[in-house]
Amino acid sequence: MPPSCYTCRRRRVECDMSQPPCGKCTKAGLECFQKRPLRWVEGAAFRGKPKSISARINLVSSTVDESPLTISEGISIGTSNRAYATWIDNSDGNVDSPKWLSRGASMGMLRECHGAGPLDILSIPPGLDDPSIISLDKTSRYYLYYYSKCLCKLFIMYDTNKNPLRNLIPAALEEPVLLMSIVALSAQHMANTTRRFYSSEGECYGVESVDASHSALLYKYRAIQGLSRAVNDARSYRRDFTIASAFLLIFLDLLESGNDNWNFHLEGIKKLINCISHTDGSQTTAQQGLGATIQGLRDFIVRQIYLIDTLGATCTRPRLLSRSTLSRSITSLQMSVDKAYLGCPDDLLDALRSFSISRDAMTSPEHLEDAEVYSRIQRVVTVLGSTRSFDCNAWAAGLSHPDPSSIPSTMLGKLAQSYKLGTLIYGTRVLDALTGSNTSLSNSLGELIDTIDALKSDEALFKCILWPMFVAGLESREGAQRQYVIECLEKFWFETKCINVVNAANLLRHFWKQEECSTMCSQWIFNIGQMEGDWLLI
Repeated sequence: MPPSCYTCRRRRVECDMSQPPCGKCTKAGLECFQKRPLRWVEGAAFRGKPKSISARINLVSSTVDESPLTISEGISIGTSNRAYATWIDNSDGNVDSPKWLSRGASMGMLRECHGAGPLDILSIPPGLDDPSIISLDKTSRYYLYYYSKCLCKLFIMYDTNKNPLRNLIPAALEEPVLLMSIVALSAQHMANTTRRFYSSEGECYGVESVDASHSALLYKYRAIQGLSRAVNDARSYRRDFTIASAFLLIFLDLLESGNDNWNFHLEGIKKLINCISHTDGSQTTAQQGLGATIQGLRDFIVRQIYLIDTLGATCTRPRLLSRSTLSRSITSLQMSVDKAYLGCPDDLLDALRSFSISRDAMTSPEHLEDAEVYSRIQRVVTVLGSTRSFDCNAWAAGLSHPDPSSIPSTMLGKLAQSYKLGTLIYGTRVLDALTGSNTSLSNSLGELIDTIDALKSDEALFKCILWPMFVAGLESREGAQRQYVIECLEKFWFETKCINVVNAANLLRHFWKQEECSTMCSQWIFNIGQMEGDWLLI
């Protein structure tokens, strides 16, 4: 007969000593530990010089029979193959030590991030071996690790050790605002993991989700407070960290809703980017030992802000976003799949910006003269022609790629094709609005749906095509097409846990109801920005 479990002994109740989990723990809704769980020990005092140790965890199975291990703060944890302890003591209930950060909960969440395969947690991600990690509170340590393992691969096409988002970790250990943004992002994603695609707004499941939501709100508040103070710092390298923090808050908005404050963060970032001198910033950050990291981060963010600015403008009220000069900043930057968020080709982004400008002009309070309307029609026709001639396969073949075998160029070509077809549909609807036409796009829609279907087999690329999926939904007229788009959005939600995907599905259902009373298909380029907010659907 098994011995009395640790949980019952801790609660001072008689254990029925059945096979784990025991009946008493099951009835009480508690996790049944057979032995005392692993925890961090704070404030451990040692005589003499602290000695380095190398912590090793044997993850043969995920059962509670694993041997416990205690790691003390203040000890210098070994060198290369060290274990990063993610099991947190749940004995106290303050904000910096959520009760749900228990052995089973944290391992379960990390296992969900990695899928069904074995967990690779025996090595510390870049930056997490920094000695300053031991000075962080328990929540920050855990969420920093969660960010490295689960979040960094979500917002990049192809995850490698050169991931610009993961390379933020050393800087986060020095910059509190950046750390707060990372923690808030991680906590919100963890809170989302228990939500269902068809659940009602704000519905949470379990103490893990509630506590993670509270942590996300707390650290988001701290991050925004820090940003309000940091924007006045004249030092260029500080502004780079400020930009990075605000950039992560855009991703946080995708996890929260997709229509909250992303546009304010975006506008602030664009202003800060235009204020930074690249020469002065590089020299200053080099003195801090982060010069290469900051320059690479700056290049990454400039490109992604141009993408977010472009795609974001298509689903917002006309003229909501300012017309920036960021396009000149990205001409010298070559796209690489391990340093790109969505992988939409620059030529297609330029075309979408041109179409959005023409759309915005039609909503101007000033009446357009016939000559200007004709000029805009000619411009849209020209850009549509260049978009049709865009060679997706040639673009894919020319991409910088650290490991071509991981993502074949044929699949990258299909990724570009999804954006090409979405751009053509959007541009055609702008032209229809200019000319008063109603072009049938059933062939383009069918081709787009086929391309989306082909990308479903590639998890890394499928999470990059929310915008083309949403355009396909806006153009769908048949029930089967609409149902397929919703199914794709549900799969997208399963892969990303971004609530803007749930809202995208709700928006489409709402739009389809309204569309039944309308005869002009082209009107969605205007109407979608009027439906319950300004949406970032990427």
